[in-house]
Amino acid sequence: MNDMNDVNDAKGFNGMTTAPDDTVADPVADHVATLSAALHGPVRAKSRMIQEIWDGLTDTVEAHTRDGLPHDEAARLAVREFGTPEELVPSCQRELTIAQTRRTALSVTLTVPFLIACWHLIWSAGQGWQLHHTAQLLAVQLAAVAAVATLLAAAALAATGALARGLRTPERLPLAVAWAGTTAGVAMVVATLALAVLSPLATNWPLVTLAAMVTALSHGMVASSARACRRCARLPVT
Repeated sequence: MNDMNDVNDAKGFNGMTTAPDDTVADPVADHVATLSAALHGPVRAKSRMIQEIWDGLTDTVEAHTRDGLPHDEAARLAVREFGTPEELVPSCQRELTIAQTRRTALSVTLTVPFLIACWHLIWSAGQGWQLHHTAQLLAVQLAAVAAVATLLAAAALAATGALARGLRTPERLPLAVAWAGTTAGVAMVVATLALAVLSPLATNWPLVTLAAMVTALSHGMVASSARACRRCARLPVT
């Protein structure tokens, strides 16, 4: 999904006003297209960043044309002043990586506690049925793993929030959050399956089914965000 959005960004600059057909070779358009293709991150954050770059270059071109330069020369000068893609990509990617890290951390922080509450409901419903010891042990261990991942995600949100904006984000934090999201996602699925399969809850199948559906949706959201975070974490940043 993220790959498809990146391709669309590179082709259409996320819906922003592009150059007319007779200026296809415009240096500004080429510059923005190169940046868009090289950057990866949350779609909205990337769209906003690309739009800001486009607007800044356009304003600079207009300023140079008011000074008497031809449009083509003004565009080339604006691009040179702005910096090459090789110079801009690392700092821009760092901002997008932090944005993706926060998105992944937020998805873990919001979904895992809710899933633990679902597991607790299943557990409580099955107390009268004498839950299988294996199911109990596995569920408790996986809940602990998911809880640790949630604490790490919450710490990442604090480390990348407004209060920590003046501090440099630890280099390994995005990758740590990505793997925490993956771990939490796997724990969600396995714990729900353990409680559903190993526990004699035949009379409570609606509750088990609902928990399984919620788990599947939560796992899809967390796993997708974690994959995107791993990809961003492996890209070079300044």
